[in-house]
Amino acid sequence: MPRFHLIRDGFFSEARTLRATFDERFADPRSARADRFVWDYWHVPDQYTLLRTPGWEYFAEDLYTRFHEELVLWGRRTLGCWDISPPWLSCYVEGCVQHLHSDVPHGPWAFVFSLTPGSRAFQGGETEILRPEVLDYWANFAQAPDRERDSFTRRIAPRFNRLVVFDPRFPHGVTPVRGTHDPRHGRLVLHGWFTEPRVFVEGAHEDEAVSETLDAGLAPAGEVLADLSPLHGVLSLRLSIDAAGAVEGIKVLANTLVRLEAPGVGESTALRRMKALLKKLEFGAAAGPTEVTLPLLFQ
Repeated sequence: MPRFHLIRDGFFSEARTLRATFDERFADPRSARADRFVWDYWHVPDQYTLLRTPGWEYFAEDLYTRFHEELVLWGRRTLGCWDISPPWLSCYVEGCVQHLHSDVPHGPWAFVFSLTPGSRAFQGGETEILRPEVLDYWANFAQAPDRERDSFTRRIAPRFNRLVVFDPRFPHGVTPVRGTHDPRHGRLVLHGWFTEPRVFVEGAHEDEAVSETLDAGLAPAGEVLADLSPLHGVLSLRLSIDAAGAVEGIKVLANTLVRLEAPGVGESTALRRMKALLKKLEFGAAAGPTEVTLPLLFQ
């Protein structure tokens, strides 16, 4: 599993209906209807150039709500994040670009959901993320087979109905779009951040009881991890709890832990110790099994 980004193709069953809203508004380039005048041309010299509008206001309320709820539920189950920031809808045509930047204060994960046409009429428009080995460049210098662009950044194409989720601490951007001035043929994406990380419970055990057990059980975590190098990031785990209340499985869903100092013991030791601590927990009996998404923040 890639450490710092996740990709889910075919994410939303009504993606074509979302796309149809956009296409219908731009079908007649001579139209002067009010809903065509909602776009902000956002230009920050040498940093951002694109068209954007509040995504949650652009679509029919019931359609947007279904998309929002599906994305939020995915975030709760996979990342342990309870909500998303109000997303932007952004359109990129000839000359639009986002140069490298990071989004640390907004949320532990950023997302980009693409409504870009399947047959692209432009070049560029990829989500570009700096590779982790570049941020620790000299430690990996001798092992690097080349020094060309793909060895420094990861580029992810804006495929239709693709959800890309990534660690926004990493410098990232959007490669320049070339080849079309027509909004219907450009890069079209909904984007924002997952927010409010906390425990998410699905199953027979009560939310409050699960949270109380976790709070008590994780109290020794500071002592257990005290001799590790300082870590920063999010470790999201899924705990499978059986009807008797025992932890029968622990799965890593997402892991963005990095060492802030080296040398020292790092994230692999932290993961091993956290799993050992969690395996000892007893959640009590319930009518059936339970799945718990547990986000652990290291700051």
